[in-house]
Amino acid sequence: MTARRDGGALLVVGDVVTDIVARHRGPLSSGTDTAASIRTLPGGAGANVACWAAHWGCPDVRLLGRVGADAAAWHELELTRHGVRPRLVVDPQAPTGTVICLVDTGAAAERTFLTDSGACLRLDPGDWSEGLLDGVAWLHLSGYLLFSEPSRAMVAVAMESARARGVPVSLDPASAGFLVELGVDRFLDLVAGVEVLLPSRDEAHLLTGLPDVADAAAKLSRHVPLVVAKQGADGALVARSGTVRARVPAAPATPQDTTGAGDAFTGAFLASLLAGAEPEEATTEGCRAGAQAVERTGGRPPGSE
Repeated sequence: MTARRDGGALLVVGDVVTDIVARHRGPLSSGTDTAASIRTLPGGAGANVACWAAHWGCPDVRLLGRVGADAAAWHELELTRHGVRPRLVVDPQAPTGTVICLVDTGAAAERTFLTDSGACLRLDPGDWSEGLLDGVAWLHLSGYLLFSEPSRAMVAVAMESARARGVPVSLDPASAGFLVELGVDRFLDLVAGVEVLLPSRDEAHLLTGLPDVADAAAKLSRHVPLVVAKQGADGALVARSGTVRARVPAAPATPQDTTGAGDAFTGAFLASLLAGAEPEEATTEGCRAGAQAVERTGGRPPGSE
């Protein structure tokens, strides 16, 4: 499976949010203060994927998202600075989505999210136009879009447009917690027609009910032609036609903040796929990007200063 399509663009449709990253060590102290290092950073799974794809060499990356007027200019500037061409719809009512990322700075640098989706899940079919696919070789959808009725309807329209033009579609399930609320059967129905699914280990478990991630990836690949299961420090699995075809090790890293590591993987994977790499090679690049991401605070790659 080689995805080069005459140098066409990557269009990402997804969430653009403001991340408030609080790095603390050890358990939170209930009812009193916990010392932390706090930063406000641009984020959002869809926006992060787009920035990492551009960072990984994709020459034309575009992003469709919805933000509030409160932070629209800042987000547009940050996306442009990372080499992404933003198409941001400014919501007249809702503020920009905000995520509070609580990062325990222990060995695993694990994080907990408090999420206010704000404007990002208010994308609707009216925000889509056929012209968005002009010159596009690949469409990537953030799974967060499946967690509200307006953005679900927009996803259906976008997928129909992509299918009509022969543009392949990938999707990252985005959140195990939200998947529980949506329901597994409903999710699988909504992603029918997607060519590539990029779940995390937890999402693969949830979507199949299988405890072994390899079995889960293999089962999912009977629904979606290519499944790339991200396993963090354990690397990634590539599955097709009901079989795991490759086990790709993680790149060495010293984790500081795991926020956005899966987005970095997806961005580098898609950039590599569009450059002509086979899925196994693209997965190796995804693991390299994920390793770089966990050694940084926040979900974005290094940008031009």
